[in-house]
Amino acid sequence: MSTIAFIGLGIMGSPMAVHLQHAGHDVVGYNRTPDKAEPLVAAGGRAAASVAEAVRDADVVAIMVPDSPDVAEVLTSDAGVLASARPGTLVVDFSSIRPDVTVDLAREATERGFRYLDAPVSGGEAGAKNAALSIMVGGTAEDFASARELFDAVGKTVVHVGPSGSGQTVKAANQLIVAGHIALLAEAVVFLEAYGVDTRAAIEVLGGGLAGSAVLNQKAAKMLAREFDPGFRIDLHHKDLGIFTTAAREQGVIAPVGALVAQLMASARAAGEGSLDHSGLFHTIARLSGRE
Repeated sequence: MSTIAFIGLGIMGSPMAVHLQHAGHDVVGYNRTPDKAEPLVAAGGRAAASVAEAVRDADVVAIMVPDSPDVAEVLTSDAGVLASARPGTLVVDFSSIRPDVTVDLAREATERGFRYLDAPVSGGEAGAKNAALSIMVGGTAEDFASARELFDAVGKTVVHVGPSGSGQTVKAANQLIVAGHIALLAEAVVFLEAYGVDTRAAIEVLGGGLAGSAVLNQKAAKMLAREFDPGFRIDLHHKDLGIFTTAAREQGVIAPVGALVAQLMASARAAGEGSLDHSGLFHTIARLSGRE
C-alpha cells in the first residue's frame, strides 16, 4: 500500500482518486474547492487543506489540474510539491499540458531529487468512473514500471510511449483525432436530420461499420438529445487543440484539418459554450447550416 497525494479532484480526478483508495492505497486529496473531496472521504480517503499538507508524507503525488500554469504552480510554488514532498517521491502528472512545459518541469523535478512521469489520459468522465482510461506515459522505463500498479487501478490501456514529454505529445494527437471525429459526427447528424432520416437508426447502422468509433458510441446520443452536460468541456478541448497547433508549428507539421477543427472549437467557446461537453460543438456546426 502506498500513500498517494492526489491534487485536483474534479470530473476526472475525483473518480480516479476513489479507484486508488479502493485499490488499497491511502489517498490524501486536495482541491481548491474543498467539497470536491467528499467522494474520496466517503470512500475512506482523507482530505487535506493544502498541497503541502497533502504531499508531506506521500510516496506518490498524482496531479490532475486543467492547464500548464496550474501544474507549474502545484509543483514549483513556495508551498508546492517540490518544496513540500520528500525527495525521491514519484510525481505522476495526469493533466494534459504542453509537452515543452512537461520537459522543463520534469528536468526541474529530477534536479531536485524527484522522479517524474507525464501520464495524460483519454476516455473522459465515463472512462474515469469505470477505471477504463487510456493512459499514455512519458518518462523513464524504471519509473513507469514502478507506477504500473497505480495506472492499472485507473486505466485499461496503459502504454509507455517514450521519455518525458512523450505522453503529452501523444495526448495532443489524441485530442486532434477526437475533435475531428466530433466535428464530422456533428456534420453527419445535421445532414441526416435535414433529410428527415430516422437518426437513431442511422447512428446504429453507422456504428456497426467502418464509421463506428468510440466518439460515435459516446457522443451521438448527446447530439440527438441536445444534452451536453460536461464529461469533457469545450474550454479544455480548446486548450488542448491550442497545444497541438503550437507544437505542430514548432516542428513544421502542416495540419489543415486540425487548424480548421481548432477554429470551430474556438468559435464554440467564443459563443459562450465553453462549459458544455465537447460534443456541444454540434451547436456550432448546426448554426453554420442555419439549423439553430
